[in-house]
Amino acid sequence: MTDPDANIAMAVERQLAAFLDRATEPVRDIGPFAEALDALARFVLDGGKRLRPTFAWWAWRGAGGPATGDDARGPLQAVSALELLQACALIHDDLMDASDSRRGAATVHVAFAKQHAERGWHGDPERFGLAASVLIGDVALAWADDMYATAPLPARSLAVGRPIWQAMRTEVLAGQYLDVHTQAVGDSSPEAALRVNELKTAAYTVVRPLQLGAALAGADEALLTALRRFGHDIGVAFQLRDDLLGVFGDPAVTGKPAGDDLREGKRTLLVALGLERARESGRSVEERAIATAVGEPLLSDTQLDAARDALRAVGAVDAVEQRIAELTGTALAALRETSLTERARDELVKLAHAATNRTA
Repeated sequence: MTDPDANIAMAVERQLAAFLDRATEPVRDIGPFAEALDALARFVLDGGKRLRPTFAWWAWRGAGGPATGDDARGPLQAVSALELLQACALIHDDLMDASDSRRGAATVHVAFAKQHAERGWHGDPERFGLAASVLIGDVALAWADDMYATAPLPARSLAVGRPIWQAMRTEVLAGQYLDVHTQAVGDSSPEAALRVNELKTAAYTVVRPLQLGAALAGADEALLTALRRFGHDIGVAFQLRDDLLGVFGDPAVTGKPAGDDLREGKRTLLVALGLERARESGRSVEERAIATAVGEPLLSDTQLDAARDALRAVGAVDAVEQRIAELTGTALAALRETSLTERARDELVKLAHAATNRTA
């Protein structure tokens, strides 16, 4: 086993590749299902920032866990399982948002609908793509549990981490539901946007992975609480950066069409603040430009540019940037108060800055 400290992303990918080989082998002969499993493996292995296992790994290390040897194998497999949970969330999220591309490639439901159409099968291609993506996402969720449960760890360690794992699964699903619910009811309040951010991103991306890694290393309640404070603020800041990229990001870098969040009708904090500030200042032109863009599936470049200009003009972009800076500052202050090792704190500081200042 190579030293994960030197390249945790590579170590995670090796764990994932090995597990996917083991999990796929018993069902490899179930005809077309093998194609679905191959699609899942490609989705999991062909890209991704590996943020969740990286946060978890450095919490494990910071709480006293070793980097290599037999005692490190179990935690490495357990935190790598987070990427299968992430695969489930992304595959289903793309379906719910009707997204055409992810990481510069066709989303799973689009790829399987295309396969159906090209092969001249019976029925509706889009319904087949929908069904396939739901099932492939379900496999990812089931295998995430399997990968965690079969990690070579003492039973007591697995039991300590399990409540965190279970809470994380529930929270991300709650966040997903709140996301689609706010779109359905048209709730454009900043409070609703932040609640989605807390559940769908902060808890799932940072807080719970940190707590999982630390718990596996035997961390006490004080450290777990401190990690929650750090993780909450960095997680929300991470999502706010994602919101900005969803409107202003370069598709060549983000791998998603420009303005996709607006087309999908996402009531992000950026949109909520834009509408609120435009309304309160009586800027009806800007309010109309933003409101018209939200949930418009045929959003034109002209409409997108108008919405972008309006968000800038009413100060929503600056407000979100300020919120990101403030949250990053409070998160790093909380991190300095933890009992983590200096090396782990340094790595988490780097990770925090990378997560909140990224371009994709």
